[in-house]
Amino acid sequence: MSRILLTAKRLILIIAGAVIMAFNINTFVKAGELIPGGFTGLTLLIQEIARRFGSIDLPFSVIYYALNAAPAIICFRAIGKKFTVYSCIMVLLSGFLTDWMPEARIAGVNVAVVFTEFLQPHDTLLSAVFGGLLNAFAIALCLYAGATSGGTDFIAIFISEKYRKNAWNYILAGNCVVLAVAAFLFTLDKALYSIIFQFTTTVSLSTLYRGYQQRTLLIITGKSEEIYTLIREKTNHAATSFRGLGSYEKAERVLLYSVVAANEVPGLVAGIKKIDENAFVNVLKTEQLNGRFYQRPKD
Repeated sequence: MSRILLTAKRLILIIAGAVIMAFNINTFVKAGELIPGGFTGLTLLIQEIARRFGSIDLPFSVIYYALNAAPAIICFRAIGKKFTVYSCIMVLLSGFLTDWMPEARIAGVNVAVVFTEFLQPHDTLLSAVFGGLLNAFAIALCLYAGATSGGTDFIAIFISEKYRKNAWNYILAGNCVVLAVAAFLFTLDKALYSIIFQFTTTVSLSTLYRGYQQRTLLIITGKSEEIYTLIREKTNHAATSFRGLGSYEKAERVLLYSVVAANEVPGLVAGIKKIDENAFVNVLKTEQLNGRFYQRPKD
């Protein structure tokens, strides 16, 4: 794929993700009075505090941009310039659209307001579940574009890339603090429904995007060198070979052991079958990985 087409693809995915995220905030999230995770939830919480205790209507975008500024600068310097620029485009667009949509009209009708009013009389659980699904879809589009939706993702990726540590537990703790404040200031039920929203997002995202997951491949084959070359060229990962004897055919076989990214598995399995149609491939879910594992650098 040419550089121009790749850039266009990334921009289209990011624009689609921003539109979906802004629409979700103005419909499901507002209808259920939910507090999403990350800087989005913190922004909405600050807006609600200013509105209830100060009678001030703060724009979503201003707060959202201010919260994202420092993490974006750090990632630009330490992680990757293009990665951060595309992520900032997502942040800028989603912030602008979140403020713009309540005022926008399509054929004289404000779709976001109508949708929110339609949801309002119904169970808040609907908003939490379907809002979480939409949120996961928007984030997945950004990840497929080689970017993030901003916010705490900047912090988590920086810590992961720089210090090889998992920051998601700290992010979760931060989300819990935000929800605790929301529960204390407002109502407990909205905070609990927000947990359902975040849980739905997490589970859905793990299904929609598997780039951060790993899979273990156990391959029994008679063409180990060709298959190892395929793994090396397609994924830049290595493999370890074990020689043994096939009990059924009494012929020498090689067991290749390799760990790759989950989204690389379908292409690898198809390639392995082209090289050796009799290859036996076992794909295992990798729960925890210690040691050197190649991570594609952020551009």
